[in-house]
This record gives sequence, C-alpha cells and structure tokens, in this order.
Amino acid sequence: MSAGTGTGTGGPAPATRVLRVGREALLCEVDSAAGVAALHAELVRRRDAGELGGVREIVPAARTVLLDGVREPGALAARIGGWRVPALAPAEGPLVRVAVRYDGPDLAEVAALWDVPPARVPEIVGGTEFRVAFCGFAPGFGYLTGLPERFRPPRRASPRTSVPAGSLALAGEYAGVYPRSSPGGWQLIGSTDAVLWDPAREPAALFAPGVRVRFVAAAA
Repeated sequence: MSAGTGTGTGGPAPATRVLRVGREALLCEVDSAAGVAALHAELVRRRDAGELGGVREIVPAARTVLLDGVREPGALAARIGGWRVPALAPAEGPLVRVAVRYDGPDLAEVAALWDVPPARVPEIVGGTEFRVAFCGFAPGFGYLTGLPERFRPPRRASPRTSVPAGSLALAGEYAGVYPRSSPGGWQLIGSTDAVLWDPAREPAALFAPGVRVRFVAAAA
C-alpha cells in the first residue's frame, strides 16, 4: 500500500511510502530527515485538528514515521498519498537553549577534522540551529539534525564504555546530549548541566521531536 509524492509551499516534498504493519498501525517511509520532520509536523497538526480519528501515537525515526491506533489503515494510507506536505518553516516549533561548556575530550580531534582551531568549534555549533528529529537510545536522548555536511564527523573507531551524563556529542549528521552515563561512540565536544529527562516534569523529555535547539557557550 503506497502513498504518492506531494508538494508544499516550502518546495517539493519527498516521496512517502505507507506500509500497513499491524491491525491499527501504519509505517510511513520517507527519504530524508527533513522529510520526516515535515511529515511528522503535518501528522501532529492534523491529529490535533481531529482529522486522524483515533490515532494514539505518532513516532518519528531516522527515515520513518509510525502511526498507531489507526482505525481504518487502508483509508488513511490513501489519504496520506494525496497530501501536499509543506516543508517546515525555519522558525517552526518551540525553541530550547542549552548552556554548554566546550570541554569534551574529542574537541581538538573534531576541530582538526573541520580544519579549524578548537576555539572556533563553539562558534560553529552555537551558530547552528538544531532540530530534534526523533528520540531513542535512552530516555531523553534526542537525535538532533542541522549540522552542515562539512561539519559531520564520523563516529569514533572505538566506542567508550562509559560516557558521562550531560555530554554533548556529534556523529555523522546528528548531535545529541547523553541524558545519563552510558556506553557511546560519538565524538564528545562539551558538557551541560541541563536535565534531559525528568519523570516528574511535564514533559519529561527536554528534547522532543520538532523542538528547535540552540547550544549557548556557558560563561567560564
């Protein structure tokens, strides 16, 4: 079961393939992170407007969006095929600012990969507006997109057995902050005291899909 390509006011939308993966679930496959963000925002908007019936969950991932609680999967898949999904406006979504100390053990290595002095890394990262594409790995861990292609470092060849909580890290097209101590293979460039996950807070996660993020250099 497939949905076709739509276009929106922000430019052509990527092709979306819609698969039925359960009695009440659909999986929308999209070919880019920007396409996932745009489709996720459109689905949330339509659900909030009461257009998606009993859809309970809308869960984005790297190249997919999962819908659960779909009362008529076939009918909704066909409808999605006729949508014109607009690209996200740059300023769309709530903005979170996170204070960061640029003290990570991989800061010099990342600067060398970027062919800049380490002192320029805070300027480059701080000048980038990130967006939470999806969450996973650990509660509160958001995969943030927005790094220009030339500033996308590879994962470490040898992962660390323990990464401190609050570490700001980069790997490929993603940035992220470790909400708790855990193993990890990303490049560590800084740290923050921000609480990424707090079950007593509403919402519990500081980073949720669609949230925009700015990293601000903390005062020395």
